[in-house]
Amino acid sequence: MNRLSTKQRAQIVAALVEGNSIRATSRMTGAAKGTVLKLLADLGKACAEYQDKVFHNLNCKRVQVDEVWSFCYSKSRNVPEKYAEQFGFGDVWTFTAICADTKLVPCWKIGRRTAEHAAEFIHNLAGRLAHRIQLTSDGYRKYVDAVESSFSGNVDYAMLVKLYGSENANKNPDTKYSPAECTGTRVSKINGEPDPKYISTSYVERNNLTMRMSMRRFTRLTNAFSKKVENLGHAVSLHFMYYNFARIHQTLRVTPAMEAGISDHVWSVEEIAGLID
Repeated sequence: MNRLSTKQRAQIVAALVEGNSIRATSRMTGAAKGTVLKLLADLGKACAEYQDKVFHNLNCKRVQVDEVWSFCYSKSRNVPEKYAEQFGFGDVWTFTAICADTKLVPCWKIGRRTAEHAAEFIHNLAGRLAHRIQLTSDGYRKYVDAVESSFSGNVDYAMLVKLYGSENANKNPDTKYSPAECTGTRVSKINGEPDPKYISTSYVERNNLTMRMSMRRFTRLTNAFSKKVENLGHAVSLHFMYYNFARIHQTLRVTPAMEAGISDHVWSVEEIAGLID
């Protein structure tokens, strides 16, 4: 089998991290679909391993967590009965954490929206931090036990619950796919003394949008969804490698990894592609 050159790898990676689908990337670069998928799998593993290695002893002060929905294979209502209980068929949730100051995404977890996977995600986050933080989540109650188990009380934790109007959007075709109007918020202090000024999920919710804009697999109302959950995981790892190390944040004027003191330069796409070696 012919080996891709560094330039060819970089072309494929650049197309993928800017939100192109596998087939579009294949057409743009001239690489076969299978070649693109193989590179995604190999590089996704390398990106996950590298970030797992360097994201430790982080000096984060304020962290926000959330979970974003997607699906694999098909939507849950269309999953064949023989696959009904298997993970990777139907709903898949990606838990993410973001540092409100550096905009670094130090960890993520792809799984079900269950207490088990929420606990694994929060435990992963807690193990990467150097000191006590202020943590904010949405109103997902499974976080409460997960945070208590992982931080053992050494955290200032609050929940921010958004309240929405009860108007049925389906009554008006023009607003069928629009979210309900947010009518207010409710704050619940769960642990410690979280500063009210920093009880927010705005950054992590904006990160959800970045994910949907930068990964074709998260685009809704299309056929671009992941067919295999493994490939979803590889795509997420590659995305966050590019986001953390190579994409200059418009507000910070540097990459999140540079702001967090993990990297001393803006990574090129070629550098990311070179992680395979």
